[in-house]
Amino acid sequence: MKTFKCSAAQGDLVLTRTDAALPSDAHPIVTEGLVVLAHSETGHHHAIAPGPGIVELFGTSDPLKGYLRVRDRPVELKHYRAFDTHESLEIPPGLYEIHRQREWSPEGWRKVED
Repeated sequence: MKTFKCSAAQGDLVLTRTDAALPSDAHPIVTEGLVVLAHSETGHHHAIAPGPGIVELFGTSDPLKGYLRVRDRPVELKHYRAFDTHESLEIPPGLYEIHRQREWSPEGWRKVED
C-alpha cells in the first residue's frame, strides 16, 4: 500500500491535501457502503470502505473536482478490479481536493477514462 503526505494519484484520480476551508459551492454527497471517489466506465471504481462517520464526500459545481474529509484514522483507497489494478493508497486524516484527470478532445475538455 502506498502512503503520502501532500499529493497522490491513483489511475485518473488525484488527491491533494488542503488546509483551506471547503468552498461555498461544496455540497455533501450521501453515501452508503463504499464511498466511490471515481466511477469507472468499466465498473472498476476507485473507492473507500471506511465504516460510518469516518469520511465525508463533497461535490462541487465543477464535475472534475470534489473534496474528501477523513476523520480519526487513515482509510484505504482501493481500485476495485481483479486484474491490472492500481496499488491501494492509504489516506491519512485531513481534508483533500479530489481532481479527476482530464484530456483535450476536439469537443473540448473531458474526463480521462481509466
